[in-house]
Amino acid sequence: MSNLQINVPNLRIIVFLRYLYIIVDRNLNKAIIGLFAFFALLPLAIQAQEADSVRSIAEVEITARLLAKEVASVAPMQQMHSDDFAALATHTAADAMRHFAGVSVKDYGGIGGLKTVSVRGLGATHTAVSYDGVVVGNCMAGQIDLGRFATNGLGSITLHVGQSDDMLSTARALASGGLVSMSSRRPEWTRKRYVVEERWQVGSFGYVEPSGNVCFKLGENTWTGVSYASSYSHGRYPYQLVNGTKVSTEQRSNTDVTQLQGEWELHHVFSKGGQLDTKLYSYASERGLPGAVILYNSHSTERLADRNLFAQARYSKLWNAQWQLQSALKYTYGWNRYTDTNVKYEGGSQVDENLQHEYYAQATLLYRPTTEWTFSLAEDGFVNTLSSNLPSCPFPKRFTSLTALQAQYRNHWFHAKGMLLGTVVSEHSPIVGRSPNTAKCMPSISASLRPFDDIPLYLRVLYKNTFRMPTFNELYYLRSGNRSLRPESANEYNMGVTWQVPQWGVLSSLTVTADGYFNRVKDKIVAFPSTYVWRMANYGRVHIGGLDAVVDGQICVAPYLSFSFGAGYTLQHAIDVTDAQSQSYGCQLPYTPKHSGSARVLIDMPWFDVGYSALWAGERYSMAEQIARYRLAPYAEHTMTLSRSFPIHEMQCTIRLEAINFTNAQYQIIQYYPMPGRQFRASLTINL
Repeated sequence: MSNLQINVPNLRIIVFLRYLYIIVDRNLNKAIIGLFAFFALLPLAIQAQEADSVRSIAEVEITARLLAKEVASVAPMQQMHSDDFAALATHTAADAMRHFAGVSVKDYGGIGGLKTVSVRGLGATHTAVSYDGVVVGNCMAGQIDLGRFATNGLGSITLHVGQSDDMLSTARALASGGLVSMSSRRPEWTRKRYVVEERWQVGSFGYVEPSGNVCFKLGENTWTGVSYASSYSHGRYPYQLVNGTKVSTEQRSNTDVTQLQGEWELHHVFSKGGQLDTKLYSYASERGLPGAVILYNSHSTERLADRNLFAQARYSKLWNAQWQLQSALKYTYGWNRYTDTNVKYEGGSQVDENLQHEYYAQATLLYRPTTEWTFSLAEDGFVNTLSSNLPSCPFPKRFTSLTALQAQYRNHWFHAKGMLLGTVVSEHSPIVGRSPNTAKCMPSISASLRPFDDIPLYLRVLYKNTFRMPTFNELYYLRSGNRSLRPESANEYNMGVTWQVPQWGVLSSLTVTADGYFNRVKDKIVAFPSTYVWRMANYGRVHIGGLDAVVDGQICVAPYLSFSFGAGYTLQHAIDVTDAQSQSYGCQLPYTPKHSGSARVLIDMPWFDVGYSALWAGERYSMAEQIARYRLAPYAEHTMTLSRSFPIHEMQCTIRLEAINFTNAQYQIIQYYPMPGRQFRASLTINL
């Protein structure tokens, strides 16, 4: 009988495709059981296959490049660092997110307009935002304004689709369809025990922004830092108003904004392997809401004031190679006041005030029995309260418990993760009484395969089930709220390929990722017209299919001259499949372009650095009915930066010039909210 020989790469692909079939099969229970059984039997099968023969090889020297995180990640991820923020003229986290493939940023115009992020068409409420490992909460609206996080103090922004590779992730971070993870910039210590950075920035439309940070090393294992960013702009920018064949130049009004952000942090490393990271964050703003521009009526008297504060502490402890613990505590305070002056209100004005509190505690325990196997158990609990001066406010209190159990198997050619996340939500109101508990169990499965040992090429697959609770606004806001809303659920499917191209000539690095995905949203919460008023209802069902492709690389022409480049492309087909008799059935979702993308080139030279970036999006429609009246034209925004760094005594100075939208493109992301045209900014940064 002849010996049966199986090519190892082919065997890997066969095994991978087998469990790909299980993942997309309708019976998810079989998929979960099969995955865990596969994890358990895989090491034994490999050992049995290799036990029959022993080979000896000559001594060899091995050199390798560091594998990019985006390539080796088991689920899609994209990342941007502090150097990119400056080179691409991204001043807020929302500006940076516009450069990620698969991301839609809703910008309501104006210098201080609200900016929210939707990942792969799921909506902003399905996207979690974390800051230094702890999720930022907003129970009232369910979405975070990323325009209030300045990039001056950020070290990186990472977008995770589905789930991250971090086995110490909090259950709250794992519960959403997408995660935007922001990390503070850490100081680079030299012989000095302090690091000081001060920046002054001025620009078009009356923009002024002083910012800075100071870090002190209190001991060998302790340091603290304080940072601030203050900005003001009158925001009166010109825009073109098209009325039939007539085109006129108008000016935005009621667009002033004043913002102040401050942070304090303290970090300490204990002698026996523990680490404590604390942060106090404060944000305040006063702004005008310019409102929609309809024909020549651009008058607006609406104002918005915000006060946000959170205090968090995160502790991590590494006992040994097998056991690790991470825990966190957080308190969040959120207050906003909306005012509108108009004769239609009794007394001549309307004032709405809302106050939110959140109390949050979390712990994650990690166990690593072998080098290949890792398990973790995360438990999160938080309480949200809302009070308002509106007469219809029921003063709700929501209790949420999240439990996430993760299992991971990883070797040099195969990486797989399975997760079960249980959610229990209980809500109580002194006015409307106690609502029934909501309990859900959500599975997630992901796997990555490297077919060839000598080629850093990976195939990956992901399935994840998520749901979100209705926000307090959707449940209780004025007459439109509906206390009978069901949670909105979503199923995410992803298949992708990643490749790190070998170094060749002047090409020092090149990574390519491409992911095809399909999302299915059920019980989508939408505003639905009833007899006299609009009410929130579980009415919508949405299918979203698409492709995200990203290329990043670097070319080193000489030791003193290098080019960094990157590009991202998104194809997204997001359609309404709620009612086959509706005119909107099969139509693209509002504000969702089928084609969008970004590109950037950064040139590093000894004399100065040059940056260029472009953002573009195809046509969109503001309503489900796709007619000319609701069509938004395609646009492309181009930005250039020029910077020069030089030393003065013991100071390092950097001068930067920015030309944002230098082609003066006139476009709207949200209909009737025109975006700023050409603008210029200049900054001086001093490091001590």
